Amino acid sequence: MRRSPKKDALLQAAKELFGEYGFAETTFKKISERAGVALGLLTHHYGSKEKLFFAAGMDVLQNFIETLRKTAEDSPDGRTGVLNFCGAYLDFTIDQRSNWLVLVRCSPYTDMKPSAEREVMLKEFEKVHHILEAQLQRGQNDGSIQPLSAISTAQIIVGLLVGANRTRFLTPYTYGNSQTFYTETLAFVDRAISFKPER
Repeated sequence: MRRSPKKDALLQAAKELFGEYGFAETTFKKISERAGVALGLLTHHYGSKEKLFFAAGMDVLQNFIETLRKTAEDSPDGRTGVLNFCGAYLDFTIDQRSNWLVLVRCSPYTDMKPSAEREVMLKEFEKVHHILEAQLQRGQNDGSIQPLSAISTAQIIVGLLVGANRTRFLTPYTYGNSQTFYTETLAFVDRAISFKPER
């Protein structure tokens, strides 16, 4: 069922503000003002700031997962699927329209306290690994990726992508050229997984 335009506006404002200021500094008043929607409707639609924080994070995460899935599955082979997955992951983090920062703040590893919502978020995050694992296995089956453990390699690659993203956004210094940092990250993944024929 489609959300109402006002509910959509509130969710969008929440994603922007939670991304910019985090949970503690974002208030219902700020959200309603940015959305141009009455404060009472915010309580009516979402009930509490915690529920809205979770809704904002889940909305971004589900868009992220769908982007990764489509990009990987539309690739001609497993190696390309892995590289396209990694490229889509990194592109999503720098696309202002993606509201990526709310997902960084709403990650179950950061601002979210232990709760049923946190467990749901963890389960959703597992889908990111599963998409990558499928492409790694596909690449081994089609001969474009060397033999390796799909599960542990997916964990390492996701860790690398998380680290690259955090280095780009959260580190107060830049090593080398920040414009090529993500390109170099993709090249590193390619070198690590590509099939290397015997010499």
